[in-house]
Amino acid sequence: MKKFIAIAVITLIVGCSAQPKVQTGPDAETTFDGLVRIDNSRFSNAWIDPDVDLSLYNKVMPGGAEFEFRSVQKVSSAAARRSNENEFWMSDSAKERVVETVSAVFEEELARSEHFEVVHEAGPETLIIVGAMHDIVSRVPPDHIGRGAIFLRSVGEATLIIELSDSLSGEVIYRAVDRRAAESSTATRSNSASNQAEVRRLARRWATRLREGLDSIHE
Repeated sequence: MKKFIAIAVITLIVGCSAQPKVQTGPDAETTFDGLVRIDNSRFSNAWIDPDVDLSLYNKVMPGGAEFEFRSVQKVSSAAARRSNENEFWMSDSAKERVVETVSAVFEEELARSEHFEVVHEAGPETLIIVGAMHDIVSRVPPDHIGRGAIFLRSVGEATLIIELSDSLSGEVIYRAVDRRAAESSTATRSNSASNQAEVRRLARRWATRLREGLDSIHE
């Protein structure tokens, strides 16, 4: 029964386009900490503890976030243009804008939850949410004088990692990994405002999926 409930709940969290299925049997892919892979997940990769009933939780506690940027050598605008590279160095201020934007979006979405209360203390009905964005890479070339307008479809990409864990035991219950680009359907003129909007749009997509999935547990 517990496994049935867990599978039903994770269907709502992941929001799959196809019927999700927790792998079983001796060939089931299991992580180092005992989570079992979910096939047909909308996230690129997802794992769950099939013995835990997530419907017992109704509070979430932010557990922090980590941001890791790809190491890219800083070069002049002219050198970047000649090299035909598609990944570029980011200034500290640009990195900070990414961190602030993504953090704000996730905070806003969690605060909009209809069934989960955001708390700051551990408890028996509380999940800790830990997030990370790894290998963040910019596709935006450096500005330089005399260059014409730059049109980009993608301003960058990153890998999102989300973990849900029991706030008392610290046991990780669910993990999702998803790599996506901050991009539009067509090439858009690149400027600070439009680039930031694409980052915000990607963060909103991830954060909304998380918030709606959590709310769906109790609907």
